[in-house]
Amino acid sequence: MSSNGMLRESSKDTRVEDYLDDKLQSPGDLDTLDALLENVISQQKLLKQQLEDARRDSQDAQDQAMRQTARVQGTARQFQEEQGDIDRRLMIVTQSETSDEAVQRFKASMDVLWKIDVARGYAETLKEVEALHNVCASQLGKSDRAALEPYRQLQNLATNLRSLQDAAEGAGPQLLHHVATTAATLRRQIQTSFSADFERTLKRLHWPKSDISVPPGLRHEFDHNVRRLLDLQRPELEAYNSDTSLQHKNKEPVVLLPLEVLVHPLSLRFDYHFAGDRPTNRLDKPEYFLNHITDLLNTYGSFVEDSLQPELLCYFRDSELSFNPCYIDATSAFVTALLPMLRRKLSSTLPKISLQSNLFSHLMHEVMTFDTTLRETWNYAGSDLDSEWRGLAYYVLDRLDYFPRWIKVERDFALERYESIISSPDSGDLDHDSVAVSATKPTKAAIRVNDLLETITDRYRPLESFSQKLRFLIDIQISIFDLFHTRLHESLQAYLTMTSSIARTVQGISKEEQADLQGVKGLDRLCRVFGSAEYLERAMRDWSDDVFFLELWEELQNRAQSRSDGRNLAGPLSAQEIAKKTSSTIYPANSLDEDGDEIIQGALFDETAAAYQRLRIRSEALISETLTYNIRESLRPYSRINPWASLSSSSASSDAVSLALTAELDPTIRLLSDYLGFLSRALAKAPLRRIVRQLCSSMQSSIWDNVLMRHSFSTAGAAQLTVDIGGLCETIDRYVGDDVARSGMRKLVEGVTFLSLPVRGEITRDEQGTGSAQDNNRGASPRRLGLFDAERRVFMNNENARDVLEELGMEVLSESEARHVLERRVELGS
Repeated sequence: MSSNGMLRESSKDTRVEDYLDDKLQSPGDLDTLDALLENVISQQKLLKQQLEDARRDSQDAQDQAMRQTARVQGTARQFQEEQGDIDRRLMIVTQSETSDEAVQRFKASMDVLWKIDVARGYAETLKEVEALHNVCASQLGKSDRAALEPYRQLQNLATNLRSLQDAAEGAGPQLLHHVATTAATLRRQIQTSFSADFERTLKRLHWPKSDISVPPGLRHEFDHNVRRLLDLQRPELEAYNSDTSLQHKNKEPVVLLPLEVLVHPLSLRFDYHFAGDRPTNRLDKPEYFLNHITDLLNTYGSFVEDSLQPELLCYFRDSELSFNPCYIDATSAFVTALLPMLRRKLSSTLPKISLQSNLFSHLMHEVMTFDTTLRETWNYAGSDLDSEWRGLAYYVLDRLDYFPRWIKVERDFALERYESIISSPDSGDLDHDSVAVSATKPTKAAIRVNDLLETITDRYRPLESFSQKLRFLIDIQISIFDLFHTRLHESLQAYLTMTSSIARTVQGISKEEQADLQGVKGLDRLCRVFGSAEYLERAMRDWSDDVFFLELWEELQNRAQSRSDGRNLAGPLSAQEIAKKTSSTIYPANSLDEDGDEIIQGALFDETAAAYQRLRIRSEALISETLTYNIRESLRPYSRINPWASLSSSSASSDAVSLALTAELDPTIRLLSDYLGFLSRALAKAPLRRIVRQLCSSMQSSIWDNVLMRHSFSTAGAAQLTVDIGGLCETIDRYVGDDVARSGMRKLVEGVTFLSLPVRGEITRDEQGTGSAQDNNRGASPRRLGLFDAERRVFMNNENARDVLEELGMEVLSESEARHVLERRVELGS
């Protein structure tokens, strides 16, 4: 026995032993030995049966494979035999020496046969076309239904051939052209016949005589002719209505054939007046031919409505065409029929006047006015109820591509007008008459620039194209805003340059120029910038709330959101370019109010208004700085005097009101009167009070540090200082309003009040409460706190100091400041 056999026998014995050890683990398992043997025998039989089945299946598979192989081999031999037979026949038929040569010759023969078959199909189609044409021509004038049926079949044939032509990549252009030409010729014949019948009916009505109507005797004939023309045109209308391509949306609505016939004599009359050398045909008077169309609507509108509206309503009522106003509404259909003559007129006129800026601008203004009249007076909406009719202006600017020329003309006009505004001798003067008395006064140039920009808005407001409106806004209005802002900014920079000490030294400014920069003249120069910037900034905020600009901004945001892939939002303008000119919040991030309505954030003029706001803030700061500097300089002589401690004590008991102001304070009083008198007329209350508050703060610091805290005061000196501060406050309040100065210098006023306490005073209300009940019952009224009593309580501790300040009604003065003030009294120092 081989070693492999021995190994297999050994492995079998091992498995048997393992099986027996598993089944016979105890002496009790020997009782189940018989059952175990029977189970083993049954399993052995089952395995033998499975092995036999597997052998049989294997044999069947082998037999089937052999049969399949034999069949394939037989098929291959048969194919080779047939191929050889075909090759021999081809060589015999084509008289070729090789099979490849025979195939090429046979293919050429088949191509000839295919061409013959195609030619036969062409001939049959041409025969069918000719038959349809002859039937239609023979029935024309006899039976409308019999004439229209072959025409419609021919039209359907042309449509089907067009689709087959597209699928075959232009295989039969000549046939398609012949069928289409034949159908078009037949249609013209039918239309000519039907139109002639309708024209005869109109002549019997004496059309186009005004104040005509359709008599009952001609009503049936009139309606019949209208219906025939509509039957002829209906397939075209349905095809046009079902076209959803982008090119279709830019097309003009179709003119109904009955209206085309009706308008024909009106068109001849229009050409007579406006296409020749008649006096009515003037390039400088486009309103003549536009108003002529309006007159036609006024003259014949009632006739069209009465005669055609019932028939149109009945004819289109149950079709999808009823949703088109140009078909179902007689007035809209009449307007649609009149518009082609205007387009022809505009197309012939524009090349003549497009290079004449004045005439071109006037023409566009009249065209947009006419469009507005059709929309508002005649409710004309074109063929689409879902969107506004774009009008003849869109036809001129977009279809005929005159928008670049027009916007250049309007921009040149606007810049020319802007230059004339700023070059006017009075352009820099403050205008006190055009705004309210209480408002900040802008310059006349700012008001005129604003009027100019509002006029520009009226020029392009009627436009329907979003891109064109945005181009007007950015290229003209915002550009002029930027130009005027640059002018104001340069004026401000020039003022800063000339008022600096270095500039005066280097540039050698004359005395006359220095005088123009000082005093009220200098403030006037700054107020011009401030008033103009505030006026135009407020105007832009108001514009942003206008419905026109709100809709423009909302459309811009919608486009920015839908075109986040970087596509241009309006013509050649990208989102970044538009945001730079309008607002950085161009992408919508709107929130909702309490009612759930969307709150629109941002506006078209955000960037420009922000630039004017910065200019306004800067100019206001310069006004405040200039005023503060000049007043502080005028207070220098006043801060150098020191009569406060040496004033006679005999005047201490005199009434402070009777004291005169210190002579060194007169220049300051005069400056305040001049400056505030001018500013109160030039500025509104709000900016004036902001400036005065800063001025008061500066004056308070100057007098507090250089007068009150530097010198000692007798009772008379304190009284004199009180009079001086009162004089300053009175001068300021005279121009700004009551208590404005005292509110701005509250700390100084309280300090001076505390400084001027009398040396002797009666008990205060609190101390009176500690007296006898008899005194309390007498109701003795307390008098002013004395200087020494105040000194004793103020220096005692902070709590007592606060009580004293509260008794005197002082809210700003602190405890430490009150002690410093009392230290300035000579009586306490002695």
